[in-house]
Amino acid sequence: MKWVEIQVKTSKEAVDAVSNILYELGANGVVIEDNDVDLTDFDWDYVDKDLEASMQSSTDATVKCYFSQSPSLPDKINLIKERVDKLIEYDLDKGPGTIDTVEVDDEEWSNWKKYYKPMKIGPEIVIKPQWEDYQAKEGEKIVELDPGMAFGTGTHETTYMCINELQKYIRPGMDVIDAGCGSGILSITAARLGAGHVLALDKDELAVKVAGENVRLNHLTDVVEVRENNLLEGIDSDADIIVANIVADVIIRLFKEVGNNLRMGGLLIASGIIKERLDDVMDGAAGSGLALKEKAEMGDWVTLIFSK
Repeated sequence: MKWVEIQVKTSKEAVDAVSNILYELGANGVVIEDNDVDLTDFDWDYVDKDLEASMQSSTDATVKCYFSQSPSLPDKINLIKERVDKLIEYDLDKGPGTIDTVEVDDEEWSNWKKYYKPMKIGPEIVIKPQWEDYQAKEGEKIVELDPGMAFGTGTHETTYMCINELQKYIRPGMDVIDAGCGSGILSITAARLGAGHVLALDKDELAVKVAGENVRLNHLTDVVEVRENNLLEGIDSDADIIVANIVADVIIRLFKEVGNNLRMGGLLIASGIIKERLDDVMDGAAGSGLALKEKAEMGDWVTLIFSK
């Protein structure tokens, strides 16, 4: 299979925001090329430090990720460009803002696998890449993933916080909706924690395919139903918990729909919110019938828990 490496040249101050743009569109990891800061301070999946000696001091940085070749890829690249160009609206210097693409093959991707190791999140959940051996300890629940090069493995702060919140609030038999499921990591986590039924929704055909494969890998097809769908549009199911690890603008849109699918007393776990957009999201929640129950922060990201 052929893959495409996407290289976004940006400013150092915008690295976090650009990385999130790539995560939001399905990247499962990013490479940061930057020699002017101590990159070990960042919680990236993998940082390419081999270039440090050869790179000149600069205010610029390059963020890389991988996507499989597909008919939707040109649209994704255009969307990346649009979102990078909009960083100025949030008082962020986008730097050069250029996007380059390079074709790679499976052998090059295989070199990435060594950077993905089992990861414990909270008291119960362990995220385990399919190719890694791991023996669960007492009380641990394994979420096994074969992320390919398209979707998240739980290492980004927003996913990490969502998994923590699911561990706090899921009770056996609950119904859960995962709006924008990506790899299915949150849907599978919810099922592992005892949810009775999980509806995993994504509008990206590739995401639905990968999520379905990961659900089967975890032998959870009797609990997790994966569907191609644009958020909650046309969904008539009710849920005790709706989790949406997306972006601020989409969460604001979701406030208008979520009341139709969330049971009284139910929770919305909203993540993917960069701190600069927190006020916008809170303004968007006004009049939705949802009350803020909890706020969690990690790095530059915020996760909000609302109750109906």
